[in-house]
Amino acid sequence: MKSKSLVFIPTYNEKGNVLKLYNHIKSLPINLDILFIDDSSPDGTGILLDDVAKKDKNLNIIHRKSKLGIGSAHKDGISWAYNKGYKILITMDSDYSHSPEDIYRFIELSNESDVIIGTRYMENSGMGELSLLRRFLSKSAHFMTHFFLRMPYDSTNAFRLYRLDNIDNEIINRVESDSYSFFFESLYILHSKNISILEIPINLGSRPTGNSKMSTLDALISVKTLTKITFKKYFKGL
Repeated sequence: MKSKSLVFIPTYNEKGNVLKLYNHIKSLPINLDILFIDDSSPDGTGILLDDVAKKDKNLNIIHRKSKLGIGSAHKDGISWAYNKGYKILITMDSDYSHSPEDIYRFIELSNESDVIIGTRYMENSGMGELSLLRRFLSKSAHFMTHFFLRMPYDSTNAFRLYRLDNIDNEIINRVESDSYSFFFESLYILHSKNISILEIPINLGSRPTGNSKMSTLDALISVKTLTKITFKKYFKGL
């Protein structure tokens, strides 16, 4: 039986993590469907997921022809969820930095807000075991989106719940970024449309295998996108 709630996870070269993540989500005492979007991972992540999906009718796999960007994957995942009629969508990373155990907390609070964000900044332990460099980059991004866009949220974190039944799809369709800047751009648009947003504390976990996919180019694109949005906000009133 189809669930009203969908967990969406984009993947690229996460063969060492996705099976553990999938099994953890399936062990939760919640009725959830799962969607993976894989960008033709050279390590065979998509093939592994296809094998699992043969035994689980609530597991859906979308294969894209190449690495098209994390933001692009989220836009495709959100669009798919709307088209399939899901009321609740939870998005998370595939590297196990987001604990499936927190999904239950998101669902419990889903009647209190239209968007729920897992934030790393409410508790001292929220940043987990991130390196000093990753901590610096994360906190710098948090400062810039807070200062320039006047958003007090953890706006670069992908661990979110969307009440799709309360959010017009056209709002999400306004997001232009296909890269990591999707996260703060989408939140800025939702915030500007007075969509209710709630934060709950989370602790980042450690990636069991593999490496971070964010590149220097992604960081530069994020700065460019932030500059563009800031200009529109203060000089065009958008």
